[in-house]
Amino acid sequence: MDTNEEYWETFYRDRGQVWTGKANELLVREVAHLAPGTALDVGCGEGGDALWLADQGWQVTAVDVSATALARGAARAVEAGLAARIDWQRHDLARSFPTGRFDLVSAQFLHSSVAPEGEREDILARAARAVARGGVLLVVGHAGWPSWLAHQPPVDYRFPTNAEVLASLDLGAEWVVEVDESVEREMTGPEGEHGTRSDVVLKLRRG
Repeated sequence: MDTNEEYWETFYRDRGQVWTGKANELLVREVAHLAPGTALDVGCGEGGDALWLADQGWQVTAVDVSATALARGAARAVEAGLAARIDWQRHDLARSFPTGRFDLVSAQFLHSSVAPEGEREDILARAARAVARGGVLLVVGHAGWPSWLAHQPPVDYRFPTNAEVLASLDLGAEWVVEVDESVEREMTGPEGEHGTRSDVVLKLRRG
């Protein structure tokens, strides 16, 4: 595939529902206690996080490069009676980005094996600039491949550490690191494999 858009559109279009439809549990852990406001969901996929946020009272801008994924999320929002709380926008985030400032900007597992080097860092830097004063940037990512893979997939991709993400953001003194940790969780693979996977959580608040 030549572009992120082609890759991810094919990824969703050639499959039925890909994800569980539930919110990422690390997002829930870090956000459930926050007072609802405006939220930006960067790389929202089929909208599980956006739907949960909207159900908690947030006004959500949900962004993805795949029109198919966005359509699935929008349909679920209508079914759940949450359509008025979510603005679904299609962006290739390396080229365009939603306007405005947000009380919460969430980037959950923003990984892409077809993205050029440095693209993820550029997107996260733009995400940080979109955080309002007093708001939160939450970045959750994989720390490595899952344990059930006997051999690493033939993909030239390395998972950045939180220290590398922080260094690339080069944030000012007004930012405070509230959470910086690695979490190992038991997971089940696509073929029913049992194992674990480590994720990294970085939660930053803008003063």
